[in-house]
Amino acid sequence: MMTSLIACCRVAVLAMLVSVTGVAAYAEPLTDEPAGSIEQLLKSGWEVAGYSSNSDNRSTFILFKNSAQPYLVQCLAGYDVTRTPRVFENCYKLR
Repeated sequence: MMTSLIACCRVAVLAMLVSVTGVAAYAEPLTDEPAGSIEQLLKSGWEVAGYSSNSDNRSTFILFKNSAQPYLVQCLAGYDVTRTPRVFENCYKLR
């Protein structure tokens, strides 16, 4: 029962994330302009608008919003034992 509830929640969050990023990406082309780190975003007033974990639980997409900015920021954060450093993140602006 709990596993199906968690799966439903993940699907709902993913649908919300796709719909929000789809709208942002439709407004202007997706850019791979760097947006800093997750730590920098949080310290400068950005808020988590949504997130979605991959099925393997090794990486997560996090969507950030800031009411003072006309764009969203999407970050991919993860953990990979084959990399050095093992923790990685890649944040970019969605315009």
